[in-house]
Amino acid sequence: MRKALVPHPDSRYDAVTGIEVEVVRSHRKLALTYVVIGRISDLRLAPIATPARTDELWKHTCFEAFARASQGGAYHEFNFAPSTQWAAYRFGGYREGMTVASEIAAPRIEVRSDADRLTLQVSLELAGISADAVFRLGLSAVIEETNGRKSYWALAHPPGKPDFHHPDGFALELA
Repeated sequence: MRKALVPHPDSRYDAVTGIEVEVVRSHRKLALTYVVIGRISDLRLAPIATPARTDELWKHTCFEAFARASQGGAYHEFNFAPSTQWAAYRFGGYREGMTVASEIAAPRIEVRSDADRLTLQVSLELAGISADAVFRLGLSAVIEETNGRKSYWALAHPPGKPDFHHPDGFALELA
């Protein structure tokens, strides 16, 4: 299924005209394809590097997914950078008890871009989530332009400042 991300109401942006995410779930595997449309040369993108678990990717252009069981407050956060660096964290509740999700294996990340399209494809094994479980997914992106401006995109935004961890952001149910 394909879903559009919407910019946070307070975000200012010049380079991006839209972001969509294609989502495919197969048992414990999740495939995500983020597509950014706009002037890609005006985005600040880290060069492709050796794929490695890396913290603080959200400080620059980064694509994110948040997954939690339909019941309960615990969830996982996944960060994917155009450099192919990535991160996975586990939370016990809303912004509580953050730990590195070491049970998550390195995802496969592929990046392609041209003048008006950036595509980041991720294939991720969801360790710790039952193959039969229904879970809620939050999809988001932080986009940094070459002028330093950042915009925040998600399936849904709670009131107030951008907050991808907020329960309102877990807007997609996957069976």
